[in-house]
Amino acid sequence: QVQLVESGGGSVQAGGSLRLSCAASGRTFSSSFMEWFRQAPGEEREFVAAIGWNFGSTRYADSVKGRFTISKDNAKNTVHLQMDSLKPEDTAVYYCAAAKRMVISTTSIDYWGQGTQVTVSS
Repeated sequence: QVQLVESGGGSVQAGGSLRLSCAASGRTFSSSFMEWFRQAPGEEREFVAAIGWNFGSTRYADSVKGRFTISKDNAKNTVHLQMDSLKPEDTAVYYCAAAKRMVISTTSIDYWGQGTQVTVSS
C-alpha cells in the first residue's frame, strides 16, 4: 500500500500562484511515477502532470504547459506542483496519484490521495 497526502491548496486570484505538495509513504518503491490530476465540478478527472521518481522525466497536459511545474524530493518522498499564472479554469480539486508507469488515464492509477481544493477567482 502507498499512502498519499496532499497539502497546499487554497484560494487565489487569477494570475497568482500556489504550490501543492504530496507526501508519499508506505511501499513507495512499488510506484515509479507520481502524478497530479484534477477534477472540476461536473467534470471528469483529468491528467495534469507526471514525474518519474528515478530519472525525473516529466509530462504535462497542454492546458498547463508553461504555467505548472512538477518536481520531486526523493529524500522526502515528496512531489510538488508549482502552479503559476493561475486561471479561473484551473479551479478544481487536485489529486496526487501514484502509478507503475507514466499514464494519463485515471484507470491506470494505483493509488490516490484525498484531494485538495484549488480555487482561482477572476
